[in-house]
Amino acid sequence: MRIREYTPADFEAVRRLHAAQGFGYPLPDLESPLFVSKLLLEDSREEAAEGREESDASSPLAVNAESLAGGAPRKPSVTMAILVRLTAETYLLHDPSAGTPRRRWQNFLALHQAARHAAARGLDDVQAFLPPRIARAFGRRLERLGWRRDPWPCFSRRVP
Repeated sequence: MRIREYTPADFEAVRRLHAAQGFGYPLPDLESPLFVSKLLLEDSREEAAEGREESDASSPLAVNAESLAGGAPRKPSVTMAILVRLTAETYLLHDPSAGTPRRRWQNFLALHQAARHAAARGLDDVQAFLPPRIARAFGRRLERLGWRRDPWPCFSRRVP
């Protein structure tokens, strides 16, 4: 096993990994400067075959590593990639007692429009994490403004 940086020569290998997962989203533009890290994991054919052999051991089609390798070590293949792309998180801070609900909504619409232009400085997307107690009502309003509720669960992790 070896971990290394992606190079443009790896594009076809990464494209194959993406297609094999079948998740239905387009392969992102790997040349975008928004990708701040592109790491690949290479396994030798023997290591990759070992993993398949362990998971398929009961299968009559199981093949051992030596028969796959043809008796000689083969070139490592890319079996995994982690691509880190910049995105932005947006926060809305406001005084809930300032003005009427209608006035606050009008103010939000004006600020939202201005923020759309500011956020378009080279980013592909912006995310908003809504507190559960306002997610339903305010989420519907955001959807009317073109936001979408992502069906994929979001996980986050603090970076040390």
